[in-house]
Amino acid sequence: MSVFAVEYVYAAGSDATRDEHRPKHREFLGSLDGSNGGISLVASGPYVDGSGALLLIASPTQAALAETLANDPFAINGTIAVLRITEWSPVTGELAHHA
Repeated sequence: MSVFAVEYVYAAGSDATRDEHRPKHREFLGSLDGSNGGISLVASGPYVDGSGALLLIASPTQAALAETLANDPFAINGTIAVLRITEWSPVTGELAHHA
């Protein structure tokens, strides 16, 4: 199982759409509990400046993660301008056991 840093950069002018779909977005993230294909949310949250968000997600493969993230209500409703998925190797700290 690998850990991936996922960066969402929000689309300009998408504030109202994100507000509308945030409950379903958070429900979607809550469903990433390892039960569907082994994909498990480690941590997530928006950047303080409102420009996007960082998600740390354990997944068997990057392709499986990308396919799953396509079902995020934020993605479905066009609020994400840039999606970047990067495999990450935490070697120290609280998350090191996920590597």
